[in-house]
Amino acid sequence: MDATSSIITQVSRDDEQLSNFSPEKVQLPRAENELSTPDVGQPGKKPRRGLLRTLLCCFSRHASSKSSKASVGGDGQCSPQLSPGSPYFLLPPIRHQDMHKKCMVIDLDETLVHSSFKPINNADFVVPVEIDGTVHQVYVLKRPYVDEFLQRMGELYECVLFTASLAKYADPVADLLDRWGVFRARLFRESCVFHRGNYVKDLNKLGRDLQKVIIVDNSPASYIFHPDNAVPVASWFDDMTDSELLDLIPFFEKLSKVDNVYTVLCNSNHPYNTNTPTMTTAGIINSQQQQQHNNLQVNNHSTLNAGS
Repeated sequence: MDATSSIITQVSRDDEQLSNFSPEKVQLPRAENELSTPDVGQPGKKPRRGLLRTLLCCFSRHASSKSSKASVGGDGQCSPQLSPGSPYFLLPPIRHQDMHKKCMVIDLDETLVHSSFKPINNADFVVPVEIDGTVHQVYVLKRPYVDEFLQRMGELYECVLFTASLAKYADPVADLLDRWGVFRARLFRESCVFHRGNYVKDLNKLGRDLQKVIIVDNSPASYIFHPDNAVPVASWFDDMTDSELLDLIPFFEKLSKVDNVYTVLCNSNHPYNTNTPTMTTAGIINSQQQQQHNNLQVNNHSTLNAGS
């Protein structure tokens, strides 16, 4: 592997495996030792669209207990969740204006942009990156509708950029991409857990209630510790007809209004709801809201009858 390929963590167009993953299996460290230097408070793939349609929900009566679920280590044991006030949390205290928002963790490469060290004629950005004393040009393509997506998500969520790429590349790309200051914080490779050759984004370390955390990522390896918090997207390379980010906006608008994301999100390995085998996540939310509306009408009707 050359030096340039280790800067950006991205999937291959052919096999959609992370290009810089090592086959070596690494034991997951215990929770108190997992972090390197945290980037606290740096302010701030179609199954394309079909992937969204297959994202089914699980309605779990004990979903609320998942807010304290632990990370699963390489030995199959669980690492304890960090206690409130732990100095190891990756994010700074939540801002006052975001107190009532859920936290959306957003990946960079092949989710929002695609980057290459090879020249691209229609690149949106060209970012110089110094590697071993030599400056290389990184050509960056923006995914269609990324601007609209980021602006709307910034209105609805506390948005955090979390990438397994190095900061020397990802930080200047984020500067150019996020013209509105959507990202409240930026987390890079050193904030990931290196687990069995993969860079994993451990949501336990954010310092947020996991019932109110969503991760949007094209790589399932990134969220293997918290699959029930994930909304997977198809990897994007250069298809300018792609509209997945635009298509996701209505879904995330509705998801922002639910109390607990676990009542909606479900990993594909969970048992499907046999009563609604083809229902989309957006459909589940609509059904849930309609049921709440119906229950309210029934309660109001009962109250009126009791008073008559």
